[in-house]
Amino acid sequence: MTMACPRILECTLRDGSYAINFQFTEEDTRNIVRALDHAGFELIEIGHGMGLGASEKTKGVAAETDEVYLRATAETVKNASWGMFCIPGIAELKHIDMAADYGMSFIRIGTNVEEYHQSQLFVERAKKYGMFVCANFMKSYVSTPEEFARYALETEKFGADLIYIVDSAGGMFPEDIEQYVHAIREQSTTLRIGFHGHNNLGMGVANSLKAIELGVEIVDSSLQGFGRSAGNTPTEQLICALIRKEIKVNVDPIDVMDIGEKYVLPLIQSKGISSVDIVSGFSLFHSSYMPIIEKYAMQYRVDPRRLIAAVCAHDKANAPRELVEAQAKILSESGVHGNWKPLFKIYYGGEQEKVEC
Repeated sequence: MTMACPRILECTLRDGSYAINFQFTEEDTRNIVRALDHAGFELIEIGHGMGLGASEKTKGVAAETDEVYLRATAETVKNASWGMFCIPGIAELKHIDMAADYGMSFIRIGTNVEEYHQSQLFVERAKKYGMFVCANFMKSYVSTPEEFARYALETEKFGADLIYIVDSAGGMFPEDIEQYVHAIREQSTTLRIGFHGHNNLGMGVANSLKAIELGVEIVDSSLQGFGRSAGNTPTEQLICALIRKEIKVNVDPIDVMDIGEKYVLPLIQSKGISSVDIVSGFSLFHSSYMPIIEKYAMQYRVDPRRLIAAVCAHDKANAPRELVEAQAKILSESGVHGNWKPLFKIYYGGEQEKVEC
C-alpha cells in the first residue's frame, strides 16, 4: 500500500514538559520553536503539558505563564502553524480568547473519550477565531471502536476539524489502530483523523506507521521521545522510518537529530527502561494516577506494578481511591510478590494460556 506523506505534529515543548515538571523556560521555547520551524516542521505544539490554564489550577506550576509561552512562540515562529493543548475544566473559554490574541493557529481540545460532549463550547469558541481544532480523545482504548466512531462523528458536528486516536498508556498495537480507523471509515469517509502515540511497549513508531498507512493525516512525535511516562513516538526514529518506507518528508533527519541532541538530550536524566512504564503499557494504565498507586502500594507494602495491573483489570479509565485500596489490600493478604505468574492471573482473570514461540 502506498503511504501518503503525513503531517507531523512536533509536541516536544508540550508533552515533553511532563518529563521536566513543566519547566521549559521562555528561552527553551524560543530556541526549540526556532529550530523546529527552521527545520521545516509544519505543526509545533507548545506550553504546559496539561494545557491552557493548568498552572492557574495548580496542575503543576510551569516555569512560565501561558501568556509568556504564547508571546515567545508568536514572536519566534516564521512558517509553522503552532498551538496549545486545552482540557475543559482546567482551561476556561477566556484562555482561548487570549490565545487568539497572539494569533495561535490550532488548538487540541482534550477530553476522556466518553466525555467528548465537554468539548463543545471550546470547539465552538476556537472555531469563532478561525483556529484548526483537533478533538483529542484521551484514553481512546477504553471505548470500543464503534463507540469511538460514534463519539467522533458527534464531535465533528460541534465543528472539530480532526479527531485524534490517543494511545495514552502506550499499550495499543497496529491492529488496534486499524480497528478504530475502520470503525470511523464505516461511518464517514471524510472525517479527518490524527494519532498520538506513547511508547510504553515500544510500539510508538509501528503504530504511527500503521496509522499513516491507513490514511491518518497527522501523527505526533517528540524529539528524543521526550514526554510523559515512557515518552512519545521519537521524532528522529519516525522520520527515518518514513524515509525507509520511501515516503518523502520535508525535513532533514540529520538536522532533526542535531536539534534533539542539542536542546533535549541534556534534559534527560532517566536511564534504561522503567518497569513501571512497561507495566503501564501492558495494563493500559494512565500515568496520571501514579500518586494514588504509590500511596497504597506503600501503605500495604505491595509492588506498585502488580497493583497497577490489578486495578486496570477492573478499570482502565480511572483509578478511584476505593478500588486502588481494595486491590492493594487483596494483594497484601494474598502475599503476591516475587512471582510473575500472578500478574497474568490478575490481568486476564485466569491462568495464561501457554503459547509456543
